[in-house]
Amino acid sequence: MIGVVVGFLLGFFITHKFFGALFGAALGYFLYDKNRSPRISGAQLQQAQALFFKTVFNLLGHIAKADGHISEMEVKLTEAYMDKMGLTPEHKREAIRLFKEGASAEFSLQEALNAYRTLGSRSPNLSQMLLVYLINLAMIDGDLDAKEREILQQVAEGIGFSRIAFEQLLRMVGAQNSFAQNQPHRANELALAYEALGVSADASDSDIKKAYRKLMSQYHPDKLMGQGLPEDMIKAATERSQEIQAAYDLIKKSRA
Repeated sequence: MIGVVVGFLLGFFITHKFFGALFGAALGYFLYDKNRSPRISGAQLQQAQALFFKTVFNLLGHIAKADGHISEMEVKLTEAYMDKMGLTPEHKREAIRLFKEGASAEFSLQEALNAYRTLGSRSPNLSQMLLVYLINLAMIDGDLDAKEREILQQVAEGIGFSRIAFEQLLRMVGAQNSFAQNQPHRANELALAYEALGVSADASDSDIKKAYRKLMSQYHPDKLMGQGLPEDMIKAATERSQEIQAAYDLIKKSRA
């Protein structure tokens, strides 16, 4: 509420009118309070990190088992994905345990989503990062089958994403992944760049910049860590920011 209070006072002192103060309060909210990460205590942060970690790897296991079994190739790809995240050896062992727990017949997707819901409602950017992890694993073999998509949709709805928002994120993540380092050049690279930012090719420069800034804010490592993203899982958020930056740079270059 700091932005609201400061904006209210500044609006009043500048205009000497009540409506000017209200305008200042509204401006303070949108420029400061709205995008500010909620403050949580050290103990709450540790609880949030543990819950996020558990939810991610439980759900990764559940999605991997979507077709009824986990192949040797899926196991290798998942372990490689864990290595890419930059997990510590201790966290990797725990991640494998949680992955197996999520893949078991006793695992309840609904219970896992219910347990996560409070954290998700408090930290929507963290929930988006959760979906990014799940989408990336589901796409890791180059294919997203109907059962995997169905589970991803359930998860998205369970943590507050509309069907439209989920479908857009799915397209954006796929496009953003094409801008990963060492990714070969693609003929439709510019079209993918627009899709990576979630904008159309006829969007104005101003709208494109707004979309870019919003995404960079959503994947800001410090903000995500302040909401509960474990420190050794921050690599994925950093890479996502780099991919968004690469897409934005390409669009700017094409419009110069």
